[in-house]
Amino acid sequence: MKEASDYQAAPPLGIDPIGASTDSTALLYKVIREDIVSGRLKANQRLVVSDLAKRHGSSTTPVREVLQLLRGEGFVIFTRNRGARVRPIDRDFIRDIYEIGVLIEPSLTRWFVGMATEADIAELEAVQSQIEANNFADQVLHSELDTKFHTLIYQRHYNRHAAELWWKHREVLRAVSRRFGFTLARRAQVISDHRALITHIKAGNADRAAELMAQHVEGSGLHILEHMRAMAAARAG
Repeated sequence: MKEASDYQAAPPLGIDPIGASTDSTALLYKVIREDIVSGRLKANQRLVVSDLAKRHGSSTTPVREVLQLLRGEGFVIFTRNRGARVRPIDRDFIRDIYEIGVLIEPSLTRWFVGMATEADIAELEAVQSQIEANNFADQVLHSELDTKFHTLIYQRHYNRHAAELWWKHREVLRAVSRRFGFTLARRAQVISDHRALITHIKAGNADRAAELMAQHVEGSGLHILEHMRAMAAARAG
């Protein structure tokens, strides 16, 4: 059975999911990123280019490129005279990421409401029916379907930079959230939010749809934060 880490979501049309210059660099990016998310590379650990190149059987050039890509996503921090280090994936980091989504996604949603066709709405309803049929039983499938649901809303937006920013931040949250399950309350809220969102889109109510999307994104971020708090409390004993 696939694990959540096996799932690689496809980005909206026209968006490079990584931005690496070569396929081998893209693969190296995924490996180092996974080492950070999984904790194999510890918070604040120095990332020495020559060491990483030796570990992964690579030259130093693609490693430098990967570190810059990870810097752009917030996983790596560069400090003057100290080089690169792993950014702690803490609650402040998650808060910063989801708060950007709260700003971006309502705007993308409002635009979609004004452009949505009957075919668009039918496709959203079809994906939502699949989400409900799965009912979170297969976490990988849910991740795929939930990503597809939101991508249908954002993929045609004229502001490709905003859509790309949404995608990259969503991927960060997805990478972190796969360590946690969905509470029953969050499962019910996701289903309810999606259904209400479709209703607002059908009615052409852009403001209500945008407001609901802001609440939905914030709820997702707070759900991750609650899991992180619980984990920290358990470790503290």
